[in-house]
Amino acid sequence: MATGTRRDYYEILGVERSASVEEIKKAYRRMAIRYHPDRNPDDPHAEERFKEASEAYAVLSDPEKRGRYDRLGHRGLGGEGFADVGPETFVDFADILGDLFGFGDLFGTRRRRSSPGRQRGSDLRFAMSLTLEEAARGVDKTIRVPRMEPCDACGATGVEAGTSPETCPSCGGRGQVAYRRGFLTVAQTCPTCRGQGQVVRNPCRACGGRGRVECEVTLQVHVPPGVDNGVRLRLGGEGESGVRGGRSGDLYVVVSVEPHEVFERAGDDLHMELPISVFQAMLGARLVVPTVLGEEREVEVAPGAQPGDVIRIRGAGMPSLNGRGRGDLHVHLRVVVPRNLSAEQKRLLREAALLGGEEAAPSEGLLERLRRKLANEG
Repeated sequence: MATGTRRDYYEILGVERSASVEEIKKAYRRMAIRYHPDRNPDDPHAEERFKEASEAYAVLSDPEKRGRYDRLGHRGLGGEGFADVGPETFVDFADILGDLFGFGDLFGTRRRRSSPGRQRGSDLRFAMSLTLEEAARGVDKTIRVPRMEPCDACGATGVEAGTSPETCPSCGGRGQVAYRRGFLTVAQTCPTCRGQGQVVRNPCRACGGRGRVECEVTLQVHVPPGVDNGVRLRLGGEGESGVRGGRSGDLYVVVSVEPHEVFERAGDDLHMELPISVFQAMLGARLVVPTVLGEEREVEVAPGAQPGDVIRIRGAGMPSLNGRGRGDLHVHLRVVVPRNLSAEQKRLLREAALLGGEEAAPSEGLLERLRRKLANEG
């Protein structure tokens, strides 16, 4: 790009001359995403814009070069331009674009990966079902989990005893191979070793060269009081073992609480239905109800209680998972009307109805109105 035809670097990146280094970096990243050659393989103008933005960033991200450019323009660079930026700038390019486009070893500046072939093990998920009582009290559970474990026969190396893996001849152990695209060197996963950096010529017969074998392990899980549906308990390092000595993944125990025949849960509160007789509803009563932790609590039914009335017992619900107290127990009254009354009970009820100014049976006038209504509808 000839000096006379060069555009202003700030204009190229679309930033003010007072822009910070971070603003310049963000602007360059936006331009690079838009015009990167891999995204525009058939557009030579896009590749030119990408080179132009890279040159602008290479200058404006260097305090010394930016100072000279601000004072003297392109002449202040002495013809350096993009071709004369330091290797540290290319490392910066790799940091900015590596996650997006797989930047490889730009002019030999990118750091090699440590521990080729090592990979973290996968996380595992285990579903655990609990009764409401177990969720309320907390419980220690023994579970059996199938997972991949290091192969004892080869010491997790994946190679037969007495042999060793070889450095991959295609990538030299880097796990990546590079190819040229314009002025860039772009990296791809090595097809020979599949990114491992090593080639196993004599795989372990016990594990087939994987370095891991399938097995089932027994674990103890402590479930704290107050867990609810969907709570995840993390057991660090109890997932699958890593590849080639990589660290193990984690195990997540996902809790589900079974429905209860008496209590219905709403957060830390519990709800229950209490059947009472019509006599208890009319006269009032003191009754005992159970709690989820096996305690007994007394409730007072006020005289004249109505179906659906709720009595709240504070602190008789589920323990809070954070250990701060308990929820409440809401007792819903259900008035049960007896179906079979003795003759004496009927007599007494009629007397009570008369004493209360009520009639135990519909009046004749009411019966006549009902008959007329039914006749008209027919």
